[in-house]
Amino acid sequence: MKKGYSGGSALPADKRAQLTRGTDDALNAQARARTGVRAAQTGRRIVQNVWWPMVSIVVALALLISAVVVAYARTGDGSHGVSGASGAGAHSHISIGLQLAPTNLDIRQTSGTALDQLLIGNVYEALLTRNEDNTVSPGLAQSWEVSADRLTYTFHLNAGMTFSNGDTLDASDVVWSIRSMMEGHLQGSNGVANFASVSAPDARTVVLKLSKPYSELLWNLSGRSGLVFDEQALSGADGSGADASGADGSGADRSGSAYDAKTQALGSGPYVLSAYEPGVSATLTARTKYWGEQALNRRAHIQTITVRYFADPQAGLNAFTSGDVQVLAPISGTLTGAIQNDARFTYKTGDGTDKYVLAFNNATGGGSAADGTAGVLKDKRVRQAIRYAIDENAIIASRGGTDAPLGGPIPSLDPGYEDLTGLYPTDVEKARTLLAEAGYSTSHPLRLRLMYANTYPAEIGQQLRSQLARVGIDLNVQRVEFATWLSTVYKQRDFDISMVDHNESHDFAQWANPEYYYGYDNADVQKLYAQAMEAVTDSERDSLLARAARLVSEDAAADWIMNYRVVTAWDKRVRGFPLTMNQVNMPLWNVTFGTESAGAAGSSVQGGAQTARAAGADTATAAAQGGVR
Repeated sequence: MKKGYSGGSALPADKRAQLTRGTDDALNAQARARTGVRAAQTGRRIVQNVWWPMVSIVVALALLISAVVVAYARTGDGSHGVSGASGAGAHSHISIGLQLAPTNLDIRQTSGTALDQLLIGNVYEALLTRNEDNTVSPGLAQSWEVSADRLTYTFHLNAGMTFSNGDTLDASDVVWSIRSMMEGHLQGSNGVANFASVSAPDARTVVLKLSKPYSELLWNLSGRSGLVFDEQALSGADGSGADASGADGSGADRSGSAYDAKTQALGSGPYVLSAYEPGVSATLTARTKYWGEQALNRRAHIQTITVRYFADPQAGLNAFTSGDVQVLAPISGTLTGAIQNDARFTYKTGDGTDKYVLAFNNATGGGSAADGTAGVLKDKRVRQAIRYAIDENAIIASRGGTDAPLGGPIPSLDPGYEDLTGLYPTDVEKARTLLAEAGYSTSHPLRLRLMYANTYPAEIGQQLRSQLARVGIDLNVQRVEFATWLSTVYKQRDFDISMVDHNESHDFAQWANPEYYYGYDNADVQKLYAQAMEAVTDSERDSLLARAARLVSEDAAADWIMNYRVVTAWDKRVRGFPLTMNQVNMPLWNVTFGTESAGAAGSSVQGGAQTARAAGADTATAAAQGGVR
């Protein structure tokens, strides 16, 4: 039996540092916040003058205790004050500005990483915790063992776990959550491939069995696949309706109301969802009796967190600079100049798994029968010419220089990563030569369509058109409504070239699936991927994935414009906000908002380790779990 907390492999720390070096500029910050102070008053009555010396001592002690109570009350409700926020001046409320809001809160039925960002690690919890380096550590399960054949996973749960309504969380809840997810084909079910059974030998033990090895299982159980729900509350089996605000006294009083998973959330995490206005805001309130304070050493330091959504980047920036929000994620790299000289703010770039994919229609080959170019993209020379013609570094520089080059389908935080940017360096002459061999030139250009959603900047399309024109490709750029992109490109496969941000981690399966909208069908890639998923060691899996990714890139199945990296800006007094992958994984329990202090950068801690963005574009995942922003 192998025991461990093994997750996906990640790029070594020194390599990650190279990616961030030069882009992580620190500035400053301050924002206005309101703090409530509760005062405690003590009256004293002296009965006999003879006891005056003793009474004086009692009064002095009482005054001391009173002062401590008042100081502690400044941080919130007495049981969830700000810790590590430099004491005096700490705040019990903070507002965070995000860009893309979830369409609803039903995390079992609705796709989109905006839901994961808001709820996982805050309201809902999984068997395992996802760390900042994209590996896993204990969560609801304090430890686990994996059999030598990788078919049996035994999880040992923490003791004393409860949901926010007071219901006990034990192995039966884990079994019901996984079993109902698999039977109902709910969100996360595709993350438990080769599922055979799940059982609970006792209240603190869960045994999950597979029919054959699946190397991604542990990582997937740190996300939606491993979320644990309160069966009684979710189904309303007791007939009384669940109180999603929490029986422990935190959150708004909604007792007696039905638990509507689209507008409410009830989990075991450090926060309860106390208010939700779709598309506008969500309010998280710290639980007063959170089980993880002892078992995981996690305590919500901020009593109330308001998450506000700004679809317009400029509106978000205005809210941030005016002090309406104390954290803004993301802030466009082109807008950071507005805060560079403001001594109140600081900002930093964090790594992520977003991949701006310029996808070719590998199934039909695109083109047009009318001009004799039908199926032109089936010609590898044409695909290679496009890759050589594109100057990804110029596009990245025009966006502020915060994104990272990406030469293949696997980003640096995912298993199997290899730097493939050297396969197709910008080479205009080589692109012209390849196109000439295929019968095209600047005097006889190849006409192709690029369709992408208008949620992405027009400038990218303009740059691509300009760069391809110089080698003999006339690119017709069509920016459309996301619903149009979803229908035309994703569902009907009616496109030549498309661009979209694929933000999900561990999503290489797209390239091993000929039915995906890329239409890429390579038997060697499919074989390597299948072997990787059945690998019995992480190193074997990573090696197989790297080989498969290299084949995809060498075959010029697409061009990868960039690894989008999120720039987060914050008030200098804020600490603990996660920077890496915070558009997907944003645990907030460690966030504090106190007095200004040097080095109060946004380092985060989750699960004992340092911890896709689309409302519009996120709904592409809603259609087929494609990880599209």
